Amino acid sequence: MLGDGGKLYWVWNRARKKADGIAVLFAWVSVHGQHLKSYVDLYGELGWDSLVCSADFFNAFDPEKAASLAFCVLLELVQELRRKAHPVVFVAFSGGSKACLYKVFQIVQGVCDVQLNQEDNQLLRSCLSGIVFDSSPLDFTSDFAARFVMHPSILKLPGASKLVSWVAKGVSSGLDALFLTGFESQRAEYWHALHSSVRFGAPYLILSSETDDLAPWDVISCFVQHLRNAGGDVKFVKWNDSHHVDHYKHHLAEYKAATKNLLEKAGHVFSRKVRQLEIERTGIQCMHDDESELFQNVHKSPVKPNRTMALEKRDHLFLPGPKTLNGDSTAESSQNETSLQLVSPPGINPHSVLGKVLFDACVPKNIEGWDIKFNCTVNGQPLATARRHSPSLGIKYNRRSKL
Repeated sequence: MLGDGGKLYWVWNRARKKADGIAVLFAWVSVHGQHLKSYVDLYGELGWDSLVCSADFFNAFDPEKAASLAFCVLLELVQELRRKAHPVVFVAFSGGSKACLYKVFQIVQGVCDVQLNQEDNQLLRSCLSGIVFDSSPLDFTSDFAARFVMHPSILKLPGASKLVSWVAKGVSSGLDALFLTGFESQRAEYWHALHSSVRFGAPYLILSSETDDLAPWDVISCFVQHLRNAGGDVKFVKWNDSHHVDHYKHHLAEYKAATKNLLEKAGHVFSRKVRQLEIERTGIQCMHDDESELFQNVHKSPVKPNRTMALEKRDHLFLPGPKTLNGDSTAESSQNETSLQLVSPPGINPHSVLGKVLFDACVPKNIEGWDIKFNCTVNGQPLATARRHSPSLGIKYNRRSKL
């Protein structure tokens, strides 16, 4: 399938019913089709499926095109991982680290303009179990394009004359100024993304040669040292007689052994990540279960009445019977014996010091014979009338006011 800035395709391992993992190969123009097939066959022989991403030349100089292709790669990868989770290994050849891979790192880390949803992001982090750099990463300085297309190893590639023509036209039309605008800031962003990939907790395999002019040994060595200082697990394999992206051809047995070791380690890392994720999910589920049980116990537990508001056990409520309503004296005496004793809240004595302060005067103890008129009304009726017509509470008081 064609993506924006390159092409993308799957190579399934037909020799096995179940693949051990997925190798995502990030290639650039420096790796032609037949050469790339040898690496696909290698990973297939080791039991892994391959998702091949072949980026266009100008992707390495255009961050937007690199991000667009990286997003297509991740969408395709996530679609497969949703069916069944597998360990995933990213493999970058030559300029594939700049043309696509570093944008993949940024998207997964959530620092790119293009974003995945949180669930897919977590899935990718859990499955990413290894990173391989073959003749990579390249240091893209401002004069890299010219040096790259004029390099003898690149001029030998099929279609090299067309590539040289592209670059020549770009320079003559001023496209180099367009791509190189803010080039140094892009370069710093590129190296920062590669360095921060150590946060994924995946082991590294870095393959290089001292005779590789496009991927100088000192640049690769500095990159390896930076990863190790950050706590990365790095296997650094170097030769002194192989050219750019040509190590597998000249050191087949050693290359294959190093790759096999990395894939086995990736399987262990994937298992550890899955166990850790299960532990975290189990812990969260247990916490939710404890909270649910707590709420259920709260709802099931009886609410204890407030002792200050409850009636004492010896108190009972008297309900007037027919005889009481007819004014029967026997019923009245029975009522007096079983009258309700309520626990009244503490009151304020009007003759106390506090009562004098509140009422501004001492309230007389004996007001018999006083002519008191009430102007207060309740619901538009005088208070006395309102009290007369108010419904009875069924409580009969022994004392009667002479008022």
